[in-house]
Amino acid sequence: MKALILVNGELYKPHVLRSRIRAEAFDLVLGADGGARNAHTLNVTLDAIIGDLDSVSDLKQEGISNTEVVSYPAEKDETDLELALLYAKERGADQIVMVGAMGGRMEMTIANILLITHASLGSCRIEMWHGEQTGWVIKPPGEDISGHPGDSVSLIPLGGDVSGITTEGLKYPLKDEGLSLGSSRGISNLMDEPMARVRLAQGLLLAVHTPGRA
Repeated sequence: MKALILVNGELYKPHVLRSRIRAEAFDLVLGADGGARNAHTLNVTLDAIIGDLDSVSDLKQEGISNTEVVSYPAEKDETDLELALLYAKERGADQIVMVGAMGGRMEMTIANILLITHASLGSCRIEMWHGEQTGWVIKPPGEDISGHPGDSVSLIPLGGDVSGITTEGLKYPLKDEGLSLGSSRGISNLMDEPMARVRLAQGLLLAVHTPGRA
């Protein structure tokens, strides 16, 4: 089951996002609080709004008054996005796409990115879409990345050092090597082939794929 979550951040290149969303079949569409306002821009229909509604003061004015609302108190331990992710998983989603997860508040952007490593969501594949860019986590033993020669692929350690990394199909390969937390070595590699292979023994890598960055 595939879910789409609209977050209350920047909609970078909304025309690209609309095209990407149209090309998919989403079984569940959620608005994480104020992210519900992005439904009109992205031409999607919400199934539910999750959060404390502090960013959606007047649902009727936003044109979303008939949508199911799963409300939480303002004083809570989780962000609205975290609650939406957990709700999607509880509803049976094993693939989740987030849009609008980055924006003006630095701490929220960082927290939103780190949510894709949430232990309770480990069985889900979670992607962040930012225009044409896609970010996700690669876990051991690794996976293949589809694209085109000249596409950019960045590999960023998350949560600690990552070891035993071997790549194929990238201009600057790694051969059973490590990437240290805080290192920028894995940024802006380039695909040499339509398929790149990333293998790792231990740790988590944030992968970001950007088409056409030669």
